[in-house]
Amino acid sequence: MINKYAKVTLLFLSVVFMLGIMAACGEDASSSGGDAEASDGDTVKIGALFDITGGTGDVGTPYADGEKAFFEYLNSQGGIDGVHVDLSGDDYAYDMAKGQRLYQELRDKDKVSAILGWGTADTEALRQQVANDKLPYFSASYSENLKDLDESPYNFLTAATYSDQGRAVLKWISENHEGSNPTLALLYNDTAFGQSPIEDIKEYAAEVGVEVVDEQVIPVTATEAQSQMLNMEEKNPDYAIIQQTWGATATILREAQTLGSDTQFIGLNWATGEGVVEIAGDAAEGMIGVVTHAFPYEDLEGLSEIEEYLESKGESLEDVSQKFIQGWVTAKIMSEGISNAEELNGEGIRKGIEQIKDLDLGGLAAPVSFSEDNHAGTNKVRLAEVKNGQFEVITDYFSYED
Repeated sequence: MINKYAKVTLLFLSVVFMLGIMAACGEDASSSGGDAEASDGDTVKIGALFDITGGTGDVGTPYADGEKAFFEYLNSQGGIDGVHVDLSGDDYAYDMAKGQRLYQELRDKDKVSAILGWGTADTEALRQQVANDKLPYFSASYSENLKDLDESPYNFLTAATYSDQGRAVLKWISENHEGSNPTLALLYNDTAFGQSPIEDIKEYAAEVGVEVVDEQVIPVTATEAQSQMLNMEEKNPDYAIIQQTWGATATILREAQTLGSDTQFIGLNWATGEGVVEIAGDAAEGMIGVVTHAFPYEDLEGLSEIEEYLESKGESLEDVSQKFIQGWVTAKIMSEGISNAEELNGEGIRKGIEQIKDLDLGGLAAPVSFSEDNHAGTNKVRLAEVKNGQFEVITDYFSYED
């Protein structure tokens, strides 16, 4: 018979054994750091930096709405092969210091496996941390610098870079301009975003015979730009490329109308969209814009799931803008990478994204492809012109290399 002391000893050893098993399990769960905690097998956590109230909130707000809407829709359809996507994000108001703090919170507190970012300055500043933390990063910045895999091994570009957009515009000008050699002005803001493509545009302009005759720096939040536009008018350029968001672009167009300018204004992607027409009114007539993503009033297969989502909210495609679609598409590409991933952590998702080949987005954007050696999904764009108060697409997808 086992005496009472033996029973106590056996009970003690059993407790120690169970505690040892529990401790071992806990050690296994955390031994790989943030990656192991990023997903519980049924959920994958994605972080996001939004600009809602900052200097680019005019386009940042509908873009953020599109990202959030896509994941809400995706989860309502069963997630990614049954895996629920938990999106954690906040407004960093286009402030680099706030962006840095938010990134660290998403990494350390929320334990995310990938991030949807926003601005050029913060995206470029975070590149080394992103690489060290092994967090795939889709930014709304299309800076050419993000193509450098030595500096940005976990950054991915989901649309043509600003520089590639500018090169495509220059190709179009060189092929369509009538008369003597075309002249060009560059209108941009004094931020990393505004400056990003300028030197590349000037270099390519020299290659294709377009003379850059003027540059004007206009704040991203500008509500007037009379002096800058007067300076530009003295040079009388045939074309002006605008690297701004809707608000400053509308300011430029209104000032140009007041001056009676006959320059052809061409906005890169963040200058293009319904918002600039709403703000500028008839001053936007004739503006040409770079189109990286579809307008909601186009007849495209890819709009059907957006329409289904909006109807579930009592809304329609008339209630959203091109920037909403841009955010939706970015989130959709991320979900494809997650679907390809063998492990739902940063490294696994990176490898999953690199497996994406000619992803058909139903016309919502140019097909994208990635690989271990190339994280730039596409360099193709379309062009559209404002006619009777609405952007109408005037080209198919093309690149400066076509």
